[in-house]
Amino acid sequence: MKGLFKRGVLFFTAMMAAFSLNGCHGSRGLPDFTVPEEFDMSKNYEITFWAKNDTNKTQTDIYRKAIDDFQKLYPNITVNLRLYTDYGKIYNDVITNISTNTTPNVCITYPDHIATYLTGVNVVAPLDELFTDEKYGFGGSKVMYDSPKQDEIIPRFLEEGSIDGHYYAIPFMRSTEACYINKTYVEALGYELPEVLTWDFIWEVSDAAAVRDGEGIYSINGQKVMIPFIYKSTDNMMIQMLKQKGAGYSTGDGTIEIFNDTATELLYTISEHVKNGAFSTFKISSYPANFLNAGQCVFAVDSTAGATWMGSEAPLSDISEDSKVEFETEVKMIPQFDPKNPQMISQGPSICVFNKTNPQEVLASWLFAQYLLTNDVQTAYSETEGYIPVTLKAQESAEYQEYLSRAGEDNNLHYEVKIEAAKLLLDHMDDTFVTPVFNGSASLRDAAGQLIENVVKSVKRKETVDDAYMEKLYSDVTALYRLGQGNESTFGKKDLGELPLPSVFLLLSLVSAWILILLYVFIKKKKH
Repeated sequence: MKGLFKRGVLFFTAMMAAFSLNGCHGSRGLPDFTVPEEFDMSKNYEITFWAKNDTNKTQTDIYRKAIDDFQKLYPNITVNLRLYTDYGKIYNDVITNISTNTTPNVCITYPDHIATYLTGVNVVAPLDELFTDEKYGFGGSKVMYDSPKQDEIIPRFLEEGSIDGHYYAIPFMRSTEACYINKTYVEALGYELPEVLTWDFIWEVSDAAAVRDGEGIYSINGQKVMIPFIYKSTDNMMIQMLKQKGAGYSTGDGTIEIFNDTATELLYTISEHVKNGAFSTFKISSYPANFLNAGQCVFAVDSTAGATWMGSEAPLSDISEDSKVEFETEVKMIPQFDPKNPQMISQGPSICVFNKTNPQEVLASWLFAQYLLTNDVQTAYSETEGYIPVTLKAQESAEYQEYLSRAGEDNNLHYEVKIEAAKLLLDHMDDTFVTPVFNGSASLRDAAGQLIENVVKSVKRKETVDDAYMEKLYSDVTALYRLGQGNESTFGKKDLGELPLPSVFLLLSLVSAWILILLYVFIKKKKH
């Protein structure tokens, strides 16, 4: 029995050490990727593609059709699709798989997330040489489909995939935020919508819509529920307000600037309107579209990609038919501080290609990733929601222009609110901006939204929001998201200090081994 136990201890120790060494091997990273001279069509490749889908079956069908069409051109490449309902889950799974070199080949992601992936050595394939390769790059001579040339991709969208001077992503779709408005209620309150919404206008109308009678009934809708102004993404709200004010958020090298006097003033303003019952957020109250469509909201800010949920005729509305209220829907830019110099965020998914030990496999992945920029895929996907194609080639195509021209013909493919949301971005591409991308920028984005969320919650709980509150809020949010502490280099928000993941595994294995050894010694002595 003693021999069996001893052998078990030794076996467990060896296994843990091997596991740790395997993790350390992964930490050294993959070899640098170099574009092969030729793509070997005689070999078979199996690649994985991770993508996001919001239960929109049409989008899933587009992914599957793209894969089928691509595999007809490249029968030696098998593409396995894995669908996620949230970009955060893709991010977490990629992070988990980095240490074991089991990342997907291609995934839909965001540059903020890629900046964290890059903390692993050679985890993400740099795309600079692939972009310009004469045979397999954009518009390459040996690409077996009508690939867009690099100058046919919207430059500002392409630049979003540049991190530390190198390209690590290509844009897939682009959106911005829009304000979806119950115009009927605005006019009933005695207001006329301006060409460009201002924050002062939004707050004034929202406060007016929050008026109730003695029995708690709102005068504007005759209901007991009304949240005049709801914002879906409070991180975008804070980021855009700071940008419009010319205030700091962060620098390209990762310097945190968000905790400034302007941010404090904005939070005080928000708190006052929460007190009036005029404002809430998605995280606190639920989807803006649900309140808008039920006549319980006047201004709903959400992504242009969410336009198919907005309006009394919305094809993807989540509420019951008997809860809907008829009203005229207007789509406008998000509110501005300076209407003559509008600023709104550019957002939307990008495509990332991961490095592998076999450069031929990476090239196969790149060929598929690039296929997602072809007109057929770009046009079809952009028609599902309020996204716009990322290439001039697709935007200017006869098919896409016809689609835009048919706004309002039906409440499905040509749903007017959806097409108006897309046109909003097409008309204002030069008014968009992106935030700096660095290791930690994803956490900073979360922190920006958390500032607003905490203030809204505190006001609703009737807590005092004053200078002392603000000081503590900034301290709490800084600690929560470990801002300025290299937080994301340790793969997430687990408090593992500054040690890389393989080192943590090694320490755990050593501790486990010593525990078993001591346990063996204790049992042996006890028997004697």
